[in-house]
Amino acid sequence: MRETALVIMAAGIGSRFGQGIKQLAAVGPNGEIIMDYSIHDAMEAGFNKVVFIIRKDIEAVFKEVIGNRIEKIIPVSYVFQAMDDIPAGFSVPEGRVKPWGTGQAVLTAKKAVDCPFLVINADDYYGKEAFKKIHEFLVADRADNGKKQYCMAGFILGNTLSENGAVTRGVCTVDDSNHLVDVVETPGLIRKDNLTVLADRNGSIIDLAADRYVSMNMWGFTPDIFDELESRFSTFLQGIDETNSKKAEFLLPSIVDELLKLDQAEVTVLETRDKWFGVTYADDKKLVVEAFKKLYEQGVYNSKLFG
Repeated sequence: MRETALVIMAAGIGSRFGQGIKQLAAVGPNGEIIMDYSIHDAMEAGFNKVVFIIRKDIEAVFKEVIGNRIEKIIPVSYVFQAMDDIPAGFSVPEGRVKPWGTGQAVLTAKKAVDCPFLVINADDYYGKEAFKKIHEFLVADRADNGKKQYCMAGFILGNTLSENGAVTRGVCTVDDSNHLVDVVETPGLIRKDNLTVLADRNGSIIDLAADRYVSMNMWGFTPDIFDELESRFSTFLQGIDETNSKKAEFLLPSIVDELLKLDQAEVTVLETRDKWFGVTYADDKKLVVEAFKKLYEQGVYNSKLFG
C-alpha cells in the first residue's frame, strides 16, 4: 500500500483548546469534534498517517483532547509552527505576535512528510467525497508533463456559506479541463438567495453564482511543494516592511496561484457536492450539531465513530 499522509493545520487553535474554543466544540453524539470526522474519513479513503501542525504551547492539551486517542488507531506525528521559525538572516518584526500563515504552516511539515499528502484545516468539516477523490488522485500514476501535478477539492460556493454572517472563501476560476486557473481570497461572502451570493470586496458589491467553485484549503500535494514553499518564504520575508510587518501572511492559495501564473504547476479541481460545516459564528454550533445528527440518522457514520 502506498503511503499517503493527512496533514492537519491546527496551529490556530487557542491555548484554551478543549475549554471553550468555538471551532472545536463537541459536535458529535459522543463528544466528537470536527477533526475526529476528518481523520475518520481520511482513513476510510486510504490515508495511513496523520501529521498535526500545532503550536508548542498547546502540545500537552492537544494530545490530551485528541492526539493520544488518534495515536492508538493510526501513526501520528507532530510538527510545530512558530513565529520565530524563519530562515537565517531574518528576524521577527517588533510587535509581531502570530505565525506567518498557512504557507509557513505546511512548510513546517517538511521534516515529517516524504509522501503524497492532503492538507486540511482543523476546524472544517469537508464530507467524505473529497477525501476519496484526493486520495485516488495522489496514488494514481500519471504521465510527466513537465509541471508539478497537484489537486484541490472544488467545493460549490453555495454549500460553504454560513447562515449567520459573512465568510471568506478562495473563489476559483477553472478551465474546461477541470484545471485551476486562479484562486482569489474573497471576503464578505454571504447568502443572498438560492441562486446567488453577495460579495462585498473593498467596498464594492458584486454577485457571484452560487455554483462557483471555491477552495476550502483542501489541497493534494507531492513533497516537491516544500522546496517551493521554502524559497518563496524567504522572498516573502524580504518584502516585509513597517506597513505590513505585524499582519502580513504567507498564504497557501497565493503560493499555488503564483505557481499557476508561472506555468510551473497544474492543479486538478476535484468537484465535491458535499456540504461544508464549520463554527465560524457562535450561532453556527447548533446548526452543525443538527447536521451531524442527520448524518448519523442517514447511516453516514456509525454510533461509535472509530468502532
